[in-house]
Amino acid sequence: MKTVVRVKLLPTPEQVSALEDTLCTVNEAANWVSGVAFERGVPREYELRRHTYAELRARGLGAQAAQHVIKKVRDAYTALKANVRGGNLGGPGSRRRMKVESKPVAFRPDAAQPFDDRCLSWQYEARTVSIWSTAGRLKGVRFACSPGALETLRGHRRGECDLIRRDGVFYLVATCDVPEAPLNGSPSGFVGVDLGIVNIATTSTGYRAAGRGVNRHRGRQLDLRKKLQAKGTKSARRLLKKRSRKETRHAANHNHIIAKTIVTTAERTGCGIALEDLTGIRSRVRLRKDQRTQVHSWGFHQLASFVEYKARRAGVPLVYVDPAYTSQQCSECHHVDRKNRVDQATFACRACGATMHADHNASRNIARKGEAAWIAGRESRVPATP
Repeated sequence: MKTVVRVKLLPTPEQVSALEDTLCTVNEAANWVSGVAFERGVPREYELRRHTYAELRARGLGAQAAQHVIKKVRDAYTALKANVRGGNLGGPGSRRRMKVESKPVAFRPDAAQPFDDRCLSWQYEARTVSIWSTAGRLKGVRFACSPGALETLRGHRRGECDLIRRDGVFYLVATCDVPEAPLNGSPSGFVGVDLGIVNIATTSTGYRAAGRGVNRHRGRQLDLRKKLQAKGTKSARRLLKKRSRKETRHAANHNHIIAKTIVTTAERTGCGIALEDLTGIRSRVRLRKDQRTQVHSWGFHQLASFVEYKARRAGVPLVYVDPAYTSQQCSECHHVDRKNRVDQATFACRACGATMHADHNASRNIARKGEAAWIAGRESRVPATP
């Protein structure tokens, strides 16, 4: 299973200057290569290399760095083409799509740059790296990470690493190939997970992660941003920059905790996990104006991805199910009626009279759908006909 480990670099002032110049140089070169690719109709990587490699070498880039710049540009155009084809930039003739397609792909001065083992080497015992730069090879660049991350790096690092700069701090993002645990092929049941905004996650085992804390934190951050933006002073802009991405980090940490709790419960009880497939939900629902901010900042996809990769590492089966009618169907008698959902928190079946928390009822329906999907997807164990 592919995962990433991010380590923080602790360079000296001289090394900081060299790393800054390196990122600026390679991204200037990437912008030039992007212009060439745009003029020539985005040729294949081999043809693009033929038109740009000699110039990149003349600009002072090493052989491997030049190859990575060309590949980075070609990958950017491949991603752009996929987004256009998938409709993520609007339909044909839309303003956003025409704007993107009318000019070359641009790279920020501090955009990430990939390094392979020829440009970057790790010294795990000393906790240092040796990395190529435009000022020559930088040796003994210190890095910091947790003991667990260091163990993962030492045992499972594979492929390229990306050098990034965020808020003046340099990081290396390393790709690791971590072996998955053997999958539990015969789960004793499934833990259904109902995702929401008021309650971020509710499971069929009774666990409920309330979203009040995250929503209140998000509201406070929004109010503070409005005040600082309206003030417009130098100190206000400095504080805005300091607090940037704080809300994102807070929500991601909360999602990690919830995901770990769900996966740990399923692993301990020998169960699988059933999640709702909420793909495209934002485009399907109709929202009032006061609901838009809350729904569009809802991190259901991030939480699902955290649950998925943690389940794979633990060997816990995971299935996605259709969420249709899970909030309207009674988990006791399976009667479906819109009136069963009295309000956000209350479910009262019109047929059998069962009363319970609405999210818990939905999670039980998801668990049952997950078990049915797992049984339908398993290989038949019927003996072959002689």
